[in-house]
Amino acid sequence: MYRYDQFDQRIVDERVAQFRDQVARRLSGELTDETFRPLRLMNGLYLQLHAYMLRVAIPYGVLSSDQLRKLAHIARRFDKGYGHFTTRQNIQYHWIKLAEAPDILAELASVEMHAIQTSGNSLRNTTADPYAGVAADEIEDPRVYAEIIRQWSTLHPEFSFMPRKFKIALSGATHDRAAVKTHDVGLFLRRNQAGEIGFEVLVGGGQGRTPFLARTVRKFLPVEHLLAYLESILRVYNELGRRDNMFKARIKILVHEVGIDKFRDMVEAEFATFEGGALTLPKDELARVRAFFAPPAYERIATPVADYEAKRRADRAFDRWVRHNVAAHRVPGHAIVNISLKRPGETPGDASAEEMDLIADLADRYSRAELRVTYQQNLVLPHVRQADLYELWQALAARNLATPNIGLATDIISCPGLDYCSLANARSIPVAQRIGERLADLGRQEEIGPLEIKISGCINACGHHHVGHIGILGVDKKGEEFYQMTLGGHAEEDASLGEITGPAFSTDEIVDAVERVVETYLSIRAQGERFLDTYRRVGLQPFKETLYATH
Repeated sequence: MYRYDQFDQRIVDERVAQFRDQVARRLSGELTDETFRPLRLMNGLYLQLHAYMLRVAIPYGVLSSDQLRKLAHIARRFDKGYGHFTTRQNIQYHWIKLAEAPDILAELASVEMHAIQTSGNSLRNTTADPYAGVAADEIEDPRVYAEIIRQWSTLHPEFSFMPRKFKIALSGATHDRAAVKTHDVGLFLRRNQAGEIGFEVLVGGGQGRTPFLARTVRKFLPVEHLLAYLESILRVYNELGRRDNMFKARIKILVHEVGIDKFRDMVEAEFATFEGGALTLPKDELARVRAFFAPPAYERIATPVADYEAKRRADRAFDRWVRHNVAAHRVPGHAIVNISLKRPGETPGDASAEEMDLIADLADRYSRAELRVTYQQNLVLPHVRQADLYELWQALAARNLATPNIGLATDIISCPGLDYCSLANARSIPVAQRIGERLADLGRQEEIGPLEIKISGCINACGHHHVGHIGILGVDKKGEEFYQMTLGGHAEEDASLGEITGPAFSTDEIVDAVERVVETYLSIRAQGERFLDTYRRVGLQPFKETLYATH
C-alpha cells in the first residue's frame, strides 16, 4: 500500500486545523450557514435530514486493517455504532455532531485518511478495481496510476471549483469491476500490438438525471502522458462546462452537445501544448510509486490444497460460499475473498463497529493486513491462502458475515434514500430489505443466477439504478413514494443503460413487481442464459406485458 510522505501528512494535518477554526467560527455565529456551507462541503460534511453526514475517502478502495479499526472507532465514538460503505468506495457516517467533526478529521489524519474532495464541485475520490494487483485477468495493477492521479488531483488549484463534480475510475483487467463507463473519465489499461502498456481513455459517462455511457476519446495513450491528457480534458471542461444550470453542468452534457469528435479535437489541441512538458511522468517517479504496490512474497503452491478441496466436498455450506464469494487469484494456492454486506434484514453496505474490528482482525490473520471496498458496497480480502479459507469462512459465519450471495439477487446495491438523505424522494433501504427477504432462499437465488438489483432514492442515482439488471428509482407522486423500474442495465465492459418499463409502482407493489420480472425471466430463458442474456435477446416487451397485466 502507498504510505504518506511528509507532504501528504502536512496537507491533511493543516486541513484539520483549518476546519477546526471554521467550525468554531460557525458555532460562535461568526460564520453564517450560507458562508459555512462550501467550507464544510470541501471537507465531506453534508447536512442531511436528521444530522450531519461525513463522507470519508478510501482512495481506489484500499484499506489497511489499522485504518478499518480507526473507522470502527469513529463509528463507535462519534456515530451510532456503524458506517455505510458507498458505491464510490467511500464510507459515510450519518449521525455526526458539527462540534465533533474536526476531531473526526484529526482521528482520520492519524491513519493517513481524510475527507478532502469527497463533496463539492471537485475531483472526487478516484476509484479502481477492488481486485487490483491480485486479479487473474489483470494486464497491470491500476492502483499505481490511481495513486498518481490522487496526488495530482488533491487540491489542484486550477480545478478546485469546476462546473460540477468530477469522477475518474480505472480498470487494469479484461473484466471491468470498476463500472468504468459510468464515470466522467474512465481509464482501461490496454496493451498495444507492440506489447506496450497504455490507456484507452473514455469521457462523458455518468448517471443521474441524464444518464450516458462514456465514449472513447483516445484508443491508446502511453502511460507517461496520463496526467497531461487528464489535464487537457479537465481544461476543456472547466472552460466550456455549463455554470448557469447545475442540471446541465456535467461533462457528459458537454460531450453530448458538442459531439465526441469535436470534443476529441479540442482535447487533442490542448494536449499538444503539454506533450513532452512538465506533466510527462518521469520513469523514476513511476517506478517509485509502483514499488509501493509490489506484490507480496506469496508462498508458491503448485497444486490444489487437498484439505481445502476435501472440505468443499464435505461441507455444502462452505462449498456454496466458495462458489459465490471467492474469486480466482493470480497466484496459485491463493484466493480473493468477498465479504458480503448484504445480510438478510440488514441495510445494504452497512457494517457495525464490531464487524469492522472483526474484519480488521481477519485481514491481519489471513490477508496481510489489507482489504478492499467494492462499488457494490461489499468488502474484499485480497491475499487469502486457499488452505485458510475454511477457517476464515467459519469465523465469518459465526458473525453473520458469510452470506454466499455475491452477484446474486440479494446482493442489492442501495443508496441511503429518504431515511437519511435530504435529496431523496423515497426510501431505498426498506425496499432493498423487503426484496432481499422475498428472494432470500439460497437455492432459488442459484436457480435465478447472476442478477443485479440496484435502488436509488432519487434521480441523482447514488444506487446506480440506471445500470442495474433491475433498476429501481424512487419518485414522488403528490407526496407519496413510488418506484420506477428499468430493465437491462449493466455496468461492466459491455455496459448498457436500463429501459423504463412504464408507470411507477407504489411502495406496496414494487416487491411483487420485482418478483414478476424474475418469474418472467425464468419462464422464457434459454438453456444457460443469465438474466441479462435473456433480456438482450427478447427485449422489454415480455416483461412489460407481465408487469402491467394486472397493474
